[in-house]
Amino acid sequence: MSQSKATRTVTVANPEGLHARAATRIADVVRQFNAKVEVIKDCQRVDGTEVLQLLSLCAAQYEQLLLEATGRDAETALDALVRLFAGNFNNDETAKDPSHQVGEAGRSEAAADGDLPTE
Repeated sequence: MSQSKATRTVTVANPEGLHARAATRIADVVRQFNAKVEVIKDCQRVDGTEVLQLLSLCAAQYEQLLLEATGRDAETALDALVRLFAGNFNNDETAKDPSHQVGEAGRSEAAADGDLPTE
């Protein structure tokens, strides 16, 4: 019995690179399909369902990643991942993304750093 195999190349668009929220979204998407998905950067190959492995790629902005999938849903899984990368991982949780609400992000960063607003 042969399995379907598919590959796609995606580019990391986020200025922070492939960060924890994005890695979690990738893993969540991959788990929805009957496919084994691996993400490859240079010569490092990791399991697409493992957040820590995805983070270990240290993929920076503009770097390309190869997505490789095998299984019944290989094509569909990679199509979903390509859409995820193309949308820069936008979802309902991106309200805190500085590109969407600069003022809110600035206040939350200041609070996290322990700085007081200078206004």
